[in-house]
Amino acid sequence: MSISKIRTLLYGTAKLLGDINAVRRGTIGKRIGKRIVGKFMGRLLGKFFK
Repeated sequence: MSISKIRTLLYGTAKLLGDINAVRRGTIGKRIGKRIVGKFMGRLLGKFFK
């Protein structure tokens, strides 16, 4: 197994655990909102710095 596959697996696991934690705390709506804003800003900055 290559390092990139292990890293992908670890990041995916961390994301899942974060979702579970947000559901337990009752902050899943805030988490989803931040994820959408983060994805949008990442794409915007990616286009800006090309």
